[in-house]
Amino acid sequence: MDSSLRISLIGAPTDIGASVRGASMGPEAMRVAGLQSALEQRGLQVIDQGNLAGPANPDQPPVGGYRHLDEVVAWNRLVHAAVLAELRQDRLPLLLGGDHSLAIGSISAVARHCRERDRRLRVLWLDAHADCNTHELTPSGNLHGMPVACLCGLGPPELTRLGDGDWPALQPGQLRQLGIRSVDPGEKRLVHEQGLEVYDMRYLDEHGMRHAMEQALLGVDADTHLHVSLDLDFLDPEIAPGVGTPVRGGPSYREAQLCMEMIADSGRLASLDLMELNPALDERNRSARLAVDLIESLFGKSTLMRPRTRVRSVAD
Repeated sequence: MDSSLRISLIGAPTDIGASVRGASMGPEAMRVAGLQSALEQRGLQVIDQGNLAGPANPDQPPVGGYRHLDEVVAWNRLVHAAVLAELRQDRLPLLLGGDHSLAIGSISAVARHCRERDRRLRVLWLDAHADCNTHELTPSGNLHGMPVACLCGLGPPELTRLGDGDWPALQPGQLRQLGIRSVDPGEKRLVHEQGLEVYDMRYLDEHGMRHAMEQALLGVDADTHLHVSLDLDFLDPEIAPGVGTPVRGGPSYREAQLCMEMIADSGRLASLDLMELNPALDERNRSARLAVDLIESLFGKSTLMRPRTRVRSVAD
């Protein structure tokens, strides 16, 4: 990993879009787990920009199919501005959530930056859930189940048009989802209609993490901005219990490490979300410590005893 890489930590302490309270404490748990010092020990330059300050969680029922829409919009505008500011300074933004609805603001900012720099964008969405609900499909109204749909243009205009244009932040072909194992019936139909590329747990079981990651990274080259949006419930709850919506049967520790190391091998990681850490449901900050471990691997930590080779792309 390039030691000149400059990383900015941005805390977004809110559970405004979630079904369970507690993810608002996630950024501080990551700090307590030693994220900044762990990255600095790898020779990286890290600045902690502190926490964004947005509206409180009113804990209200859904209105028109959305819970807390106004508050979610406000938080995402803050996230969008903060992430874009760091990108424009050639810093790598590491967003510490907070619930996964915040990825709407983060990835909208990344997409805007890529348009400004004329770069290609690839998003890896690591999650137990497809997060592709709409207000018509959702059983709960929780917006942390809708960010993928919003990023693809299916949602309220306040969220689908964040930033500089009225087009979707993402085209489905820019997104790869891994680890999916909990999808609502209507949501599943929408995923297929949108043509999203999904490597669910059945795929990982049958083909392995290495093959899935090779496919997910196919085409990533020197002109590609690689964004990773990591929801901690991507992992099996046996190793990461501190999440609000755990789903059994996720990737093991070693599978997750391989995923991170292959992303690092690509050399293209340029922005990152760490979402849905819920210290209220954790065991002595165990999940936060694991998250720090995985982030270290994203930035080059490895036990590999042979020379590392960059993942080849179709452009090579």
